[in-house]
Amino acid sequence: MKKITVPERPDWREHVEREGFSFHTIDGERYWDERSYYQFTEAQISADIEAPTKAVHEMCMDLVARVVESEALLERLAIPPQFFDLVRTSWKEGHPHLYGRFDFSYDASGPAKCIEANYDTPTSLLEAGAVQLLWLEDQIARGVLPPEATQFNTIAEDLVRAFAAFPAGGPFYFSAMSGSVEDRGTTDFLRKMAGHAGIDARHIDIEQIGLTAAGRFVDLDGRWIERLFKLHAWEHIFHEEFGSAVPGCDTQFVEPPWKSIVSNKGMLPLLWEMNPGHPNLLAAHIDNDPRQPVPSGWVRKPYFSREGANIELRTADGQLLTEDGPYTDAPYILQALAPLPKFGDSYTLIGSWVVGDVASGIGIREDDSLITKDSSRFVPHVVLG
Repeated sequence: MKKITVPERPDWREHVEREGFSFHTIDGERYWDERSYYQFTEAQISADIEAPTKAVHEMCMDLVARVVESEALLERLAIPPQFFDLVRTSWKEGHPHLYGRFDFSYDASGPAKCIEANYDTPTSLLEAGAVQLLWLEDQIARGVLPPEATQFNTIAEDLVRAFAAFPAGGPFYFSAMSGSVEDRGTTDFLRKMAGHAGIDARHIDIEQIGLTAAGRFVDLDGRWIERLFKLHAWEHIFHEEFGSAVPGCDTQFVEPPWKSIVSNKGMLPLLWEMNPGHPNLLAAHIDNDPRQPVPSGWVRKPYFSREGANIELRTADGQLLTEDGPYTDAPYILQALAPLPKFGDSYTLIGSWVVGDVASGIGIREDDSLITKDSSRFVPHVVLG
């Protein structure tokens, strides 16, 4: 694994914007950064990334199967009791799921360590599944990369295959909160993949979804929303006004309610308890007193934190790093620190995607800090040798 500097395409903005990637620059700073790429060998990908992704995914599915049988564990994950049956039933009835992303710390000198799972509402999908792949093809055509260069990236085709395997039905709605360009980029990409699978895929803002007196979710024209992809976390839905209507409605949700078990950082201590010592996991436990200082070599995380918010990290030599944020109303965990590898001035995080139950590819984020945030840069990758 190495980082290689490469000339960026002079017309890269036009290229990425044609794919709907309009958020390539955030607050004047690069989010998409193609001035370099990360290079892996086939062996590193297959043995050190793909195989651990499959293994951790299987452990997560086993965890869900155990948690739904235990009200104590559902409660431990801060799932409200009135939704226990919803979560349990969605798993036992096999409600289909679509995608997820593990974040790994990996430097090619030891096993990849799973820092967390984003299994309900992960973003950075468009840039991983389409933008970096088109960058690869373009750079090969320009002679910047050799013709044998590839990527670990079947995300788009795996999404089409996953959508094609969904039970047949009426229109499939894709929703995100209005005003979020990044979220809309994600749902538009998913909607496009669903269209390739022959699905009537439609957009609706979450705020535009209506609820009839009979408890049925509808679009702006009063049409029943039979199938809904919602880029909106279950932990929010559980506490919102319309959330109380979900258990009694007849809409198929993607991601399904059982994903609330594995989108929750409270699952990381459970993973460790159920698979102690696994080489791809990190020691983790519930933080019973988050008022205390974070121990050296550990990270404090709220259950429902997103994009590095409210993280406290103390390095082995005692240096404390923190990120502010709004996630202060849920329990916390402590997780052993697996420091991200540093390439030049950048700390590197590997996001490994699962589509359905298939390890499908990676996207790489880098930051000037050990804490990866929503502003962290996305950098493409190449597989050679």
